[in-house]
Amino acid sequence: MTRVIHTGDTHIGYSQYHSPVRRQDFLDAFEAVVDDAVDDGVDAVVHAGDLFHDRRPELRDLMGTISVLRRLDDAGIPFLAVVGNHESTRGGQWLDLFERLGLATRLGDEPVVVGDTAFYGLDHVPVSRRDDLDYAFADHDAEYAALVAHGLFEPFGYADWDTETVLTESDVAFDAMLLGDNHTPDTAEVADTWVTYPGSTERASASEREGRGYNLVVFDADAAGGDDRVEIRRRALDTRPFVFVSVELREGEGESRVRERVREYDLAEAVVHVEITGEGDPVTPAAIEEFATDEGALIARVTDRRETDADGEVDVSFADPEDAVRDRLDEMALSTAARDVERAVREDTVPDANVRETVKRRVEERLDEEADLGAFEPVEAVDEPVDDGDGGDDESEDETADGGGDESDPDEPGPDERDADEPEPGESDPDKSNAESDSAEAADPDPASTDGQVSMEDYL
Repeated sequence: MTRVIHTGDTHIGYSQYHSPVRRQDFLDAFEAVVDDAVDDGVDAVVHAGDLFHDRRPELRDLMGTISVLRRLDDAGIPFLAVVGNHESTRGGQWLDLFERLGLATRLGDEPVVVGDTAFYGLDHVPVSRRDDLDYAFADHDAEYAALVAHGLFEPFGYADWDTETVLTESDVAFDAMLLGDNHTPDTAEVADTWVTYPGSTERASASEREGRGYNLVVFDADAAGGDDRVEIRRRALDTRPFVFVSVELREGEGESRVRERVREYDLAEAVVHVEITGEGDPVTPAAIEEFATDEGALIARVTDRRETDADGEVDVSFADPEDAVRDRLDEMALSTAARDVERAVREDTVPDANVRETVKRRVEERLDEEADLGAFEPVEAVDEPVDDGDGGDDESEDETADGGGDESDPDEPGPDERDADEPEPGESDPDKSNAESDSAEAADPDPASTDGQVSMEDYL
């Protein structure tokens, strides 16, 4: 029997809402997972990617992470992990540094056996490169096998990766796929294999309303019972409370009514989101945010969903606004990459909270492939299909948080679910494109000159 904690999407270093307190919350959540691992004496902690929110984490985030990993190492519990889209770099990975320090094992196509289970890894791979994957894994002689991977897999939300293809084309018969990238926890069975996401360990977005947690996975036919060989149980984490207040204002009601509703909740040290709808009087969001903060909230954000009437009448006579937009775009000779961006902004399939993350991911995927640089050249009207899967993650509605998760990556992927309210997942404040990140590493080898930002070359 092998018992492991399956976690992922910790997004350490994410200053959600530009708050240093929230930044610490993400590290604290990871520490809580490790505390549980040590207390429960599990056989390993398996991390499915996006340990960091950004590919260039600050020194304080690195030091905090190393401190937590050392506690795990002191307890004799291995840390097995893969690289997620938010933290991936073109060269060495931060996970490689931790492995060199003896604090982690980077999973790949060779089996890492813990107990009676062989673990393999599949780092995040941009959509544009997946056709070249052959899913070739070395043999093992363990009783069970698990694939740890980072990506948006079917049949879950925002999926852009065919799970059944991975399982049927793999050289190894996996009993489970332990996934990361989608911040919503879920489990399904695909081709007789259990496939599961543990969700993020902290709310990287206001859309992530359910409590946070991780999976306890047991590889043991007797424990699972029936014909199953794997048992997956979800465990909750005690994280920063988020309070969601919905206020529907009737005619004649205004700010005082909103205050009444806010007072009905316990706001102590919470992140508070107030959503206003209805037909009532105008409300000043800043005044409500200040009120909530005075009532004890750590952070308050107000969204007024009501439509305000324009001063004058506007006569729009488009038979089909979408056709009008397409016609205008065709006249602009946009590049293929620009059309990707335009579709991400307009498409209904991409949630508003994930637009930033989706745009960043699509541009970075283009940059990842030298052959795709032509996609940035102006072209005549093109009808190129663009993937809109993205989830999570990532950016959040409140502010652009870019992780996301996400949110922040080499192919700044997606979903993170996504990923972040202020954006999230992607929600990395200091969001950088791959090109910017790489040029910064080349030009700034000295960690002291990067205001806390460090590159792999400084360590490896």
